[in-house]
Amino acid sequence: MAAQFPDWAEGLFRPSRYKVLYGGRGSGKSWAIARALLIQGAQSKMRILCAREVQKSLKDSVHALLGDQIESLGLSSLYEVLETEIRCVNGTQILFAGLQQHTVESIKSFEGCDRVWVEEAQSVSTKSWDVLVPTIRRPGSEIWISLNPQLESDPTYQRFIAMPPPNAWLVEANWNNNPWMPHELEQERLHAQKTMKPEKYKNIWEGKCMPAV
Repeated sequence: MAAQFPDWAEGLFRPSRYKVLYGGRGSGKSWAIARALLIQGAQSKMRILCAREVQKSLKDSVHALLGDQIESLGLSSLYEVLETEIRCVNGTQILFAGLQQHTVESIKSFEGCDRVWVEEAQSVSTKSWDVLVPTIRRPGSEIWISLNPQLESDPTYQRFIAMPPPNAWLVEANWNNNPWMPHELEQERLHAQKTMKPEKYKNIWEGKCMPAV
């Protein structure tokens, strides 16, 4: 299968317990993660959880993004996009959940997952991490994390960037690391650079933490 990825995404295909992708808008982080998970899920049977702190409906999830990437990669003959999950003919399941609504007991249903992608992870609370991390215990399981940092004091930033755990792969990716940055998005970035306060521009587009409030 021929699939394009930014150079920084090579680590998505090397084993690491934690894969942490952080940075600003337009980097292609979510796009690259979605592609990598779909390729890995097509190569061998997996149970994949796509999670975020709050998910009121699938509209809040990466369900649509994964569906688009299935078509883009030419995998429509392998994957079936259902209302609440995505399935592959080899038995791979892709599930979706909000972490905030789970307890230690209710999240046990995910302990057999091979991959967990926590998106918009800058919003994930300490409680949610304390519940999720020990649950994902299957041999070879990995937790993938994507975020645009907000404050250095946020639980996710402290836990995975400021003091990363053992066997963690971290990469900072921004718009200038994305060779497929759309022209329309580049125009939006240039306008933001001219009109936004510098600290807000650096946060949104360059993935820098906002000054402490």
